[in-house]
Amino acid sequence: MEIKGCTAVVTGGASGLGEATVKRLVEDGGKAAILDLQEDRGLRIASELGDAVIFCKTDITDEKSVQEAVDKTMDSFGAIHFAINCAGVAFPAKVLSKRGPIAIEQFNQVVQINLVGTMIVTKFTAEKMVANEPNDDGEKGVVINTASAAAYDGQIGQAAYSASKAAVVGMTLPIAREFADYGIRVVTIAPGLFETPMLAGLPEKAKASLIQQVPFPKRLGKPSEFAQLVKHIIENPVLNGETIRLDQAIRMAAR
Repeated sequence: MEIKGCTAVVTGGASGLGEATVKRLVEDGGKAAILDLQEDRGLRIASELGDAVIFCKTDITDEKSVQEAVDKTMDSFGAIHFAINCAGVAFPAKVLSKRGPIAIEQFNQVVQINLVGTMIVTKFTAEKMVANEPNDDGEKGVVINTASAAAYDGQIGQAAYSASKAAVVGMTLPIAREFADYGIRVVTIAPGLFETPMLAGLPEKAKASLIQQVPFPKRLGKPSEFAQLVKHIIENPVLNGETIRLDQAIRMAAR
């Protein structure tokens, strides 16, 4: 599909991978709705990018909140063509630690945001995509979800995070198969180590240790490089039902 003139819903669009994606889409002539809880940042980005972007304060784990954001996007732009799910959290915790077993509430929070939130946004946006006019290939929309290299080789303390991201990988093909009847493609990106707020809070020593595990190029990925892949997925009509590792060939060590 072409980005120009089309509208994307981007969760986590107020920072990191989502912010870079919003900016790339607008640069290519698209429009975007930022769905995020970071109101100050979201409003600032929307203001900087002008009429092509709106901000919707959204809790992606709450169906009513997501529905309201989708309705606002439709009211503002008239259609939704792309859903790009970048919102996510990673609260490291061992199943058994010196403080005792993991709090199931913490485990559930990670799953709710990373997995259930992705599904909620996917279902409400896809419902709107079905009404779009198809292009010459019969395409009406594209859903791009975000998993992680941790879906495949999670580290100690990442049980919740790895489980949630592996589930995102696992639902990619069945949803793609279902949505084929509607002309909607579904692709997942599994990033490695990127310069995002999620990693920014780590001590420099810890970040240096992680970078040493990266084969090549030996650095953190840039959010703009994630956005570059989003652009390619949207524009390449035969990418469907697949998870693409964007990770510089990293295979995470146990710790």
